Amino acid sequence: MDKTIIENGFYIIRFVNENENTLKFQEAVSQEFIQFHFCQKGSGYLEFNEGTYQLPLMPKTVNLLYNPSKPLPIDLKLSNYSSVISLVISIKKFHGLFSEDADHIHFLSPDNNTKKYYDTRNITPAMSVVLSQILEAKIHDSIKPLYFKGKVYELLSLFFNKNEDTDVEQCPFLVDEENVRKIRKAKEIILNQMTEPPTLQGLASEIGLNVKKLKEGFKQIYGDTVFGYLLDFKMNEARSMLDTKQYNINEISIKLGYSTSSHFISAFKKKFGTTPKKYLMSVSS
Repeated sequence: MDKTIIENGFYIIRFVNENENTLKFQEAVSQEFIQFHFCQKGSGYLEFNEGTYQLPLMPKTVNLLYNPSKPLPIDLKLSNYSSVISLVISIKKFHGLFSEDADHIHFLSPDNNTKKYYDTRNITPAMSVVLSQILEAKIHDSIKPLYFKGKVYELLSLFFNKNEDTDVEQCPFLVDEENVRKIRKAKEIILNQMTEPPTLQGLASEIGLNVKKLKEGFKQIYGDTVFGYLLDFKMNEARSMLDTKQYNINEISIKLGYSTSSHFISAFKKKFGTTPKKYLMSVSS
């Protein structure tokens, strides 16, 4: 467990379990704080009320917890080879971040900011990149608060980005739950077939929508184009494979469906600003 205080009433904890056994972590948190728990890899669960209630932490999901009526201490059971990043911020500090545009954040409205609020969302590819940077950061203790402050603000911006949230009121197309199901099916298809993904027309036909509705719906739900989302996913998969140090660059490019390693290297550099080889050297140092 690595805890860094960013400023008064605002801190981040990195929970990492690289062992074969489940690890337990505990941190006292009073009721004036909001908690975000990003499960970047693996799984675990949070226990409440002396173990009578468990909240599962699933891979690539984030849980938001806020209960102004009672403390919610962090009692984390983290499975083997798992990692969780937790942000803890006072409601006063948090509200200050959004004071000019809090109306679109449901639980910050005057009618709701004294009520408990729980939410679970998927970690987007863009959020996953920031989380990986936080987990892998190898920086001096003296600049940790500054580095993490920048990354946490970026993470919160992505989490509350209006364009990435499913906003049914602003998108009548998504009122139809069947259309939402079809769009999610489209995401499953392109991820399962990422080495040879279908064309937009083929994908639209497979899920039973026209191309225009597929493109609009996918952008509304996932905040990106179909193939933009797929590229982000593939690049994050590439980073994960490089982190394991079990694959060389040619093997990764083949697994991700690139015809040549040079195409993969070019895509990786465009996404992260460095080559896979240099990235691998940085995580190995």
